[in-house]
Amino acid sequence: MFAAVIGPKFIAKNIGFVNTAGAIKHQAVALKVQSDQAIFYNCQMDGYQDTLYAHSHRQFYRDCTISGTIDFIFGNSASVYQNCKLIIRKPLDNQQCIATAQGRSDRREASGFVLQNCTFSGASDYLPVMARSKTYLGRPWKQYSRTIIMQSQLDDIVTGAGWMPWSGDFALDTLWYAEFNNRGPGAVQTNRVKWKGIKKVTAAQALQFTTGVFLRGGDWIQKSGVPYTAGMISGL
Repeated sequence: MFAAVIGPKFIAKNIGFVNTAGAIKHQAVALKVQSDQAIFYNCQMDGYQDTLYAHSHRQFYRDCTISGTIDFIFGNSASVYQNCKLIIRKPLDNQQCIATAQGRSDRREASGFVLQNCTFSGASDYLPVMARSKTYLGRPWKQYSRTIIMQSQLDDIVTGAGWMPWSGDFALDTLWYAEFNNRGPGAVQTNRVKWKGIKKVTAAQALQFTTGVFLRGGDWIQKSGVPYTAGMISGL
């Protein structure tokens, strides 16, 4: 069983969502969100594969902790994860770990995942196996998958290649993946994959993915009373 959110303008604060199926059960969603203008503040989503199904519409996550192994943030929403902690858990012996699997299927869709000032780190049970079960930032679930990771702390658990294929060369030319002003040993881009869909963005381009622009957060997040930063986060 999992929690599902459908109605618009849903707000959750200080709540946990857990799927206890474990890695052995493979896909096991803890939370599915189809709510437009959904806000999650100081919440925790724990699972293994497919923990958070950010299904569709506009979603904002602030100061949340999300744990998992494979594609543990996936879906086709236009969502921003600000100041969130992404915790990699120990997978099955034959599995790699992938943080995101964004599912944009049409280039004209306004969807995409934005991870801003997030921290990618490993749980205590994952660290001993990180050399065997590598961690990737994301892989393309659908043809026009779009994800940008910016101003975030990437610990050494993130493999040098950065991004993982879904199957063969599927979507490698049509996806849109970018990294901007990240920090930490996992942020070094020397050995990143060189797919056509990997983008080098300018500061002006990255600004288009901030909460105030990408989600028009000033129209609805600001009114909620939940803290958020509309633009780039200063002082990092």
